[in-house]
Formats: sequence, structure tokens, C-alpha cells
Amino acid sequence: MLSLSMKLLRAGDRSIFQMMKGCLGRIAITSTVLVIASCGDKEKVAKEGEREKALVITAIPDEKVSDQEVNYKALQEYLAKELNIKVKFSISSSYPAAVERFKNGEVHLVWFGGYTGVQARSAVPGSRAIAQGDVDPKYKSYIIANKDTGLTKSDEFPSGIKNLVFSFGSKSSTSGRLMPTYFILKETGMMPDKFFTKPLQFQTVGGHDATARAVAGGSVNVGVLSYKKYDSMVADGEIKAEDAPIIWETPYYADYNLTVHPTLEEMFGEGFIDKLQKVLVDCTDENVLKAFNRDDLIPASNSEFEGIAEVAKELGMMR
Repeated sequence: MLSLSMKLLRAGDRSIFQMMKGCLGRIAITSTVLVIASCGDKEKVAKEGEREKALVITAIPDEKVSDQEVNYKALQEYLAKELNIKVKFSISSSYPAAVERFKNGEVHLVWFGGYTGVQARSAVPGSRAIAQGDVDPKYKSYIIANKDTGLTKSDEFPSGIKNLVFSFGSKSSTSGRLMPTYFILKETGMMPDKFFTKPLQFQTVGGHDATARAVAGGSVNVGVLSYKKYDSMVADGEIKAEDAPIIWETPYYADYNLTVHPTLEEMFGEGFIDKLQKVLVDCTDENVLKAFNRDDLIPASNSEFEGIAEVAKELGMMR
């Protein structure tokens, strides 16, 4: 009887041992699977990080955003090839949005106007203006009028426009709002909202294109915009000069620029921003330069736009 019990116990031991062996085996297999899965997750995250490591470009929407997508394609391809990195273009819905996205580090290379450029750089220590169009150190705005006003071009400020419906561009535009405001103040001694007898208009969508079309179409009598945009629209047949003739040109000021975020040095290594500047300034491809509506790019520095910052502060548009 005792030997039978011992045999049963030994049999039970073997059964228990086999059960334990099976459990341990399953635990080992599960652990191995978890380790492999963990390694796989890490590799996946690393690969995703590499994929996400891209230079992101944007621009203030001073033209139709649908045009920007097309015009910036060649720039993307050019920078990607010359710098051997991934490059993306991302549309910004408004001038303030472009500034905010730069502040947040969401975009790294931005085609700013003079005003938005100083706003962005003042908010991001270490950011730099590295390039500008060959015309940008001496930029200007046009005041244009609908043909039915009968107004013609004059060297003197057209003070007779005070009783007409006047439109600026975007509230954050340099050539479409900031500098025209400054020159109207200097010429008349009054801010625009005091000088004009009718409520001021602003073009919230479409940039300078919208201002030109509003004046040519007669929805406003007079407007102010970038001279480069007006000239290109007339040359391309988008508007007729006789429908919206130029009646006054502002004095010169510094305007558009390409500004970079300092995080690019962390992303692509020390000295990358200087390489980027050289690649931009050395570019002779007309298709690439079309993104900026410029014939050439030249070096730029933050100091060249100090005058814009001073004007913005004088007008209470910047701290």
C-alpha cells in the first residue's frame, strides 16, 4: 500500500514537474515575444523619428495659397537635392499663423514680409534672416485706384482719396498695411482711420491679389499693395493696368526675407544654417526663384530690418 502511494506521489511529481516545465516554457516564450515586440517598437519609433526629421517651409499667404503649393514645389526639390535632406512645404492660413507656427518650431524656413519677420525673430532667440530678394532692400508699395475715380499718377500724395473707400491688404502685411500706414501718417499727420472718412477695408483672404482685384472690380475705390505683385499680375494678364492705375508710390523700405529657426542646427548639425544660406543665395534656377517672385536671392541679416521694427513700435503694432 505504501509503495503504491509512493508510486502515485512520484507520478504526481512528474506531472507537476511537467506542468511547471510547460508553464515556464510558455513564460519564456511570452517574455521573448515581449522583448522582440519591445525592440520592434523602439526600431519603429526610431524610423518614424528619422522620417519626421524634415526641414519644413512655409510662407505668409500674400498670394492665393493654391498658387503657393505649385510655386514652392521646385524649391522643395532643389533644397532636398542640394542638402541631401527631406524637405516639406506646409501652407499657413494667415500671416499671424505663419508667425505662430515659427514660434512653436513647427516650421523652420519661412518667407516672411518685413513686419512678420521681425515679429517672428523677436519671439525666437537665435533665429536669423538669411536671404532676401535682390529687390527687397529697396521695396515699395503702390496705391492704385479704380478707373472710374478718374485719378491719375502723381508724385504728391493723393490727399483727395480721403473721401473714397480705401482697402489695405492683410493687417499683418508690410507692403499692404504697415508701411502704407506709416507713410499716410507722415504725409497727412493723421492715422488712416482718422484720415479716411469712410470705414477702412482689409483683405483677409488672398493677399495682394485680392486687393488688386477689389480695386479693379470696383468693390473698393482705392487700395494699397506690393508693387511686385501688382506688376506681375499686370504682366500675366490677371488684371489690366487701365482698370486699376497706379496713382502713388511710397518711398523705399526693406521687406521680404527668408528667416530660419535655430533648431535646424540641432536637427542637421552645426553649420547647417550657413550651408542653407549658401544654397539659397547660389540658386539660379528660375523655377525655384518663382516661389518668391524674384530674379535673384542675396544674403540678409537681422540688422537690415531694424527700421521695420522701429516703425511697428512707433505705430503701436509691436512692443
